[in-house]
Amino acid sequence: MDKHQQYETVFNHFDDNGDGKISPSELQQCVGSIGRELSIEDAKAAVLLMDSDGDGYLCLDDFVRFLEGAGEEEKAKDMREAFKMYEMEDCGFITPKSLRRTLSRLGESKTIDECKVMIAYFDLNGDGVLNFDEFNVMMAC
Repeated sequence: MDKHQQYETVFNHFDDNGDGKISPSELQQCVGSIGRELSIEDAKAAVLLMDSDGDGYLCLDDFVRFLEGAGEEEKAKDMREAFKMYEMEDCGFITPKSLRRTLSRLGESKTIDECKVMIAYFDLNGDGVLNFDEFNVMMAC
C-alpha cells in the first residue's frame, strides 16, 4: 500500500457519514485519535484554511495536504529543539563556544578555531554565529 492509499484509508475511516468529505468535527476526531488535541474552533479554522473548493469540508486532497502540513510542523519543532541544544546561551544564535560545548557532550572534541571554521561555512551573513535560518541550511546539507 503506497502513501496515498494509506491516506485514503485513513480519510475513509474518519469520513463517518461516507459523503467523501471530512467535516470539522470529523477532523477533530481524527486528530484526537492520534493523541493530539484540536478544539472545534481550531478544526473549523483548519478546514477553512485547507478547503480548496470552499464548501466547508476537506476532500481527500485537502486532507492529505493537512496531514503532510502537520508533518512539516513537527519537523520545524524538532529543528527548533535541536537548535536550542546547540544554542545553549539562549541568545538566538550558535556561537563557536556553544558549538564546541555541544559537540564535546556528543563525544566529538573540537577546538574553538575548528568550530569557527564550521560556523563560517554556513554563516550566510558573516556575523560569526549561526542563527536559526543558517542552522536549517546547515542541517539540510
